[in-house]
Amino acid sequence: METLAFDVCDPAAVEEAVTDIEARLGPIHILVNNAGVSRPGTATDQLDAAWREVMATNLDAVFFMARAVGRRMVERRAGKIINIGSMLGLTAHPSTAPYTASKAAVHGLTRALCADWAGCGVQVNCIAPGAFETEMTRPLHESPEVSAYVRGRTPAGRWGRPTDLVGTAVFLAAPAADFVNGQVIVVDGGILSVI
Repeated sequence: METLAFDVCDPAAVEEAVTDIEARLGPIHILVNNAGVSRPGTATDQLDAAWREVMATNLDAVFFMARAVGRRMVERRAGKIINIGSMLGLTAHPSTAPYTASKAAVHGLTRALCADWAGCGVQVNCIAPGAFETEMTRPLHESPEVSAYVRGRTPAGRWGRPTDLVGTAVFLAAPAADFVNGQVIVVDGGILSVI
């Protein structure tokens, strides 16, 4: 496996990295946009810099990566782009304004890219995870109160694990999903299905 570190928030760095990857390894067939940050706090207390950081990482980077890779996919008339959104792009929770806004925008961007590129053989879809145990959510799932709330609200009775996203990602990356485009697929253990 090869890795290449670069700043996904910098369009020039993105273009340079994508050019380098394709020159060394060949065409990119599947892109998963998964960079993300959250800066919790009420809207009245949000710092401008925190807002910009969340939007740059969660939205701008998705666009920059999709544009750089998508341009090449359109030329080849084939490719799969999977954006990682969030159930908070479909609903809201207190103290999540920047994150919620950025993920709602990722859902909209997914649909817009589908509208632009579906006729060129490129599928652009989005996975919207619910409450998942990740490094970013560690303070939440380690909080007994928050963790009990999530388990109580989620019909599956637990937090999601990254492995719970694998099946959806593999499906969207496979030929089986060639006619699936512009969709936001929620993987949340049922939390958005109940009141």
